[in-house]
Amino acid sequence: MIETTGDDRTFPPALAEVARVEFEYGDDGEGVDFEPYDTFDSAEETTHWIRCWTGNQELDGDAYRVFGQDGTGGLAALWLVRPGRPLAEQPVVFLGSEGESGVAAGSLSDFLWVLADGLGPLEAAVEGERDARPDAALAELAARHATTPRRPAREIIAEAQAEFATFSEDLDALCR
Repeated sequence: MIETTGDDRTFPPALAEVARVEFEYGDDGEGVDFEPYDTFDSAEETTHWIRCWTGNQELDGDAYRVFGQDGTGGLAALWLVRPGRPLAEQPVVFLGSEGESGVAAGSLSDFLWVLADGLGPLEAAVEGERDARPDAALAELAARHATTPRRPAREIIAEAQAEFATFSEDLDALCR
């Protein structure tokens, strides 16, 4: 088993492939507002971000691996909450530019299926009631990399949000 360490910033192959996808966000606001990165933010960038987001200068960014953003600067990240588990088995979370936050998927694999259903991290974590808009190319990408079975995005999101039901409240408690 691959151990997750505090400084593990090895970009998973699935995210590298997602980074090559151009997500469409139309004028109607019905697209996916997601701009994936091709590497994780550095430890320094992540620490700066979490301190600015929370106003808490005592925090570091070790619990997050930021891998993308929405158009307003809200960030998508792997949240390293499962000790000793690989990055791909950590939940995907979203922390918005206006203070919104939530869990988008319980693992990177499940997140790939969420993307295949036409939802990005913002839409999954914050706008959970959006209808799925399946994307064949993203479904093929997910089929190549996912270790979990395909399920509807709503099911994946509901399961992850139930497992990490206090994520937003716990995060808010860190704010100063």
